[in-house]
Amino acid sequence: MKLRILVFLACCSYAAWSEKMPEREHVLKVMERVADWQIENPHPRESKKPLAWTSATWYAGLFEFAQMKDDPKYIEYLRGIGSEHQWGMNPWAPYHADNHCIGQMYLEMFRTYAEPDMKMKIQERFDWILEHRATTGLVAEKGNSSRWNWCDALFMAPPVWAKMYAVTGNEDYLSFMDEEFRSTTAYLYDPEAHLYFRDSNFFGKKSKNGEKVFWSRGNGWVFGGLTLVMRELPEDSAMRPFYEKTFKEMAAALKPLQGDDGFWRASLLDPDEIPEPESSGTAFFTYGFAWGINNGLLDRSEYLSTVSNGWKALESAVHANGKMGWVQQIGHDPRPTSADETQVYGVGAFLFAGSEILKLME
Repeated sequence: MKLRILVFLACCSYAAWSEKMPEREHVLKVMERVADWQIENPHPRESKKPLAWTSATWYAGLFEFAQMKDDPKYIEYLRGIGSEHQWGMNPWAPYHADNHCIGQMYLEMFRTYAEPDMKMKIQERFDWILEHRATTGLVAEKGNSSRWNWCDALFMAPPVWAKMYAVTGNEDYLSFMDEEFRSTTAYLYDPEAHLYFRDSNFFGKKSKNGEKVFWSRGNGWVFGGLTLVMRELPEDSAMRPFYEKTFKEMAAALKPLQGDDGFWRASLLDPDEIPEPESSGTAFFTYGFAWGINNGLLDRSEYLSTVSNGWKALESAVHANGKMGWVQQIGHDPRPTSADETQVYGVGAFLFAGSEILKLME
């Protein structure tokens, strides 16, 4: 009898999901349209700063999609990027988390193809950092980027350090990542709101309507970064409970902040201050919620509608030609955007979300 009830509930859950979400092939086609548009219409910043965090996020998302799509052109595109730049990183500011982000794609390519050049220069950089640990504080001030003192950094660098541990087995990389992630969290995480301040400049700052200022994409960076770190942690790791706890707390805080249209607004606690939709934060949140369900951290019945509504919102931001709209431009705080504004990191976040949603359909 219990088995019948469980089967019935599972069928109902799947039926509800099917009613809210399109077919798998439809999701794949939308993702393909977005990816192809971005490849065919490179942002000017890509040619000027091809190894920057903006492009690195796009490459990482494209790699995720490439694993779901049976078409070698996407991997060949990524291989071309890596080969053109000799699998290197920006040479300036060796500690800067933004310059580490390109390693997400490089190390996934290494894990797949085992070509030493794909990880060599990242490993050299990280070994140097381990021998020359930065000692600066976490206060946000001009020129201080040697530590992860802004919340975006928790997407840019920690996943790469965790991946380096995964491909080498050297726990020094994981220990460094864990120490720095915890330091940043102790500094920027609000234990009441269960959200991250972007940096110390936002301590005590209030929105026009008197709310604390928590930037959507900034918290999206963290939510996505948490998933990517946990993907690399062994199930029995003593470090794991900290990341799972933080992730679950953020999920519970973010769920009620989603708008009726499926989007999260740029200023999470004050959606009326900037009422326009914003797709990059929404994409990272949708990805994180889907990953949490897929990996047993979030209850499917409680969070599935959050994912489906988020994906509907994201699809509505895609133009007929595949251009991803409603992406807030480069910045560090909540700002307005428009249906025509796009950026490559928004596309990367969209592809992360779609790839995880496809796994929900398996």
